[in-house]
Amino acid sequence: MTRRSPQARRYTAEGLWEGRLLDALVREGAAAWPTRVALVDGERRVTYGELARLVEQAAGALHALGVQRGDVVSFQLPNWLEAAVVHHATLRLGAVSNAIVPIYRAREVRFIARQSRAKVLVVPGVFRGFDHAAMAAALRDELDTLEHVVVVRGEAPAGTVTYADSLGASGRGGAVAAAPPIAHAPSDPALLLYTSGTEADPKGVLHTHETALYESRSIARLYALDARDRVLMPSPVTHVTGLVYGLQLPFLLGTRVVLQDVWDAERALQLIERERCSVVIGATPFLHGLAGSPSLPRRDLSSLRVFGCGGADVPPELIRSASRTLGIRASRLYGSTECPAVTGSAIDAPEHCHADTDGRPIGGGEARVVDEQGRPVGAGVRGLLQVRGPELCLGYLDPALNAAAFDRDGWFRTGDVAVIDDEGCVRIAGRAKDVIVRGGENISAKEVEDLLFEHPAVREVAVVGYPDAVLGERACAVVVADGELTLPELVAFLRAREVANQKLPERLELVAELPKTSSGKVQKFRLREALA
Repeated sequence: MTRRSPQARRYTAEGLWEGRLLDALVREGAAAWPTRVALVDGERRVTYGELARLVEQAAGALHALGVQRGDVVSFQLPNWLEAAVVHHATLRLGAVSNAIVPIYRAREVRFIARQSRAKVLVVPGVFRGFDHAAMAAALRDELDTLEHVVVVRGEAPAGTVTYADSLGASGRGGAVAAAPPIAHAPSDPALLLYTSGTEADPKGVLHTHETALYESRSIARLYALDARDRVLMPSPVTHVTGLVYGLQLPFLLGTRVVLQDVWDAERALQLIERERCSVVIGATPFLHGLAGSPSLPRRDLSSLRVFGCGGADVPPELIRSASRTLGIRASRLYGSTECPAVTGSAIDAPEHCHADTDGRPIGGGEARVVDEQGRPVGAGVRGLLQVRGPELCLGYLDPALNAAAFDRDGWFRTGDVAVIDDEGCVRIAGRAKDVIVRGGENISAKEVEDLLFEHPAVREVAVVGYPDAVLGERACAVVVADGELTLPELVAFLRAREVANQKLPERLELVAELPKTSSGKVQKFRLREALA
């Protein structure tokens, strides 16, 4: 989307883009509420005033390292205070914040750092048993454009520096000069986020200050959030969900974010109770974990009121059962790295909207369903989903990818199959590629998955095709189960729901866990490869 496109002119004229900068959030918060808690990291509480000082120190240090407007600063950090500081310090310089999920290893980080021409890479020392510092040090030796590696909460190998000595308050043993004012614009690239890569190599997605800020404001309006709300963020802050709703939305509201670096449902419940959190936004596994916790009866969750669930397929029954169990409004959201949370349901919408649909376009967002030739289809007709809105990205870092993803009118081809009903609600039916073709009949994997999820022994499920010499493909249910489960049991369960014979799985694989991206999306290509 260019600044001269009709959509961009409309968003500006209608005030959907307000002309603000992301890096103003912490600075304005410090001026208005210097002693108010902005962030909780473990036992550490940081006020808006303290956070603003840390950001200014880090911005001065990054400037001293040569970071200028338009440069890329990459960080592969857990949900720690330092991630927030590096992110906002980078934006303060007019540079581009490139968040990389901690589960990526040398192959992916090398690809991202090389393509983005990152000047600085900030990593943890050792996190969850993996030595990120050693990996980053080796990459620095390989990549000419990677000038500096900064290590957080760990020892710095040769050729790298610690966070405390470079970006922290000590400033390499002395005071660091403040960064000078650097002119930058709301329409400048601010975020570089890489897609999860469920089916292909990740793609670098560029967002501006305007697109990212609009996304936060639209969610605040959708769920009626204000400064009285407190956000628990278990999603990685290096993923679009965690970054936008964990490191930007709370500061827009003038409230606090409570960071959780390693997912554990019991720990999350403790944090909600202790910090009186009212909002969680995350993927299906997080909601499933909270709702299924055996300690729920002992917890005071009276502060919690909404869980926005997206980033992966969301079974309707999970929304209903979680709403009852937790006593909250659980709600489906639909979006992507390219166009975050473009549809959802208002907090006061009927339960069937939250559970059975992915909601309507939010604010200035738009959604339509088209056929294979790109022609819009009527209500209730299944087709390919396209979206656009004020939160839609600029495009990809590699411009060669844009033609296949965007049409001339600014519609983004999501790759998802959907139906839009008479009320304008979107129902995602699965990925365009996530169809099993059995004997010439197309089977929606998501339809079968949603039904199987209702089985009491099914904790998680993915339905994928496997090769068959006669029929082309047959369906296999890959299940994480509670207890014993057999294929005849599953088939009988589906038959009781009057499912057509061709949709019945013909193979069952029980696994300890499903392979997933950082956002919780199941990597079905890995399952298909294993079955083949």
